[in-house]
Amino acid sequence: MEFIDRILSRFHKSAPVRAPLPEPDANMALGALMIRVAKADKSYAVEEIAKIDKILAKLFGINPVEAAKMRALCEKLEAKAPHEGKFAKLIHDSLDEGKRLNALRALHAVMHADGIDRPEEETVLQETSLALGFATLPTNLSEGFEQQ
Repeated sequence: MEFIDRILSRFHKSAPVRAPLPEPDANMALGALMIRVAKADKSYAVEEIAKIDKILAKLFGINPVEAAKMRALCEKLEAKAPHEGKFAKLIHDSLDEGKRLNALRALHAVMHADGIDRPEEETVLQETSLALGFATLPTNLSEGFEQQ
């Protein structure tokens, strides 16, 4: 009987227990927002993924592998969040105006990474700009991350 139980147990394996996602901080929130902007047009292009990884590496002084791991976690956080307001609030409450502007520059760089301007991405950027405390979308967003 024990032999049959072992065989049957192989067919009834329970799903692996997944660790809960951590509560995002301002850095993870920015990563999740970059992903949200990239996915706003229902496409998540390789160029956008590469841009996100480069920006994460530069902003947080991490290597490419660590940046890819951070992006992967941010992708999970982004998928679970109902809207970008949660992430924007985290950034707004944690960073000064200059760093919030830098966050918008990062979002803008991701928006242009695939070389195609899409209104859906622009809308997410404008809404995020308001949530970050800017009355209008700053005009100098191309300064900062355009060379990455």
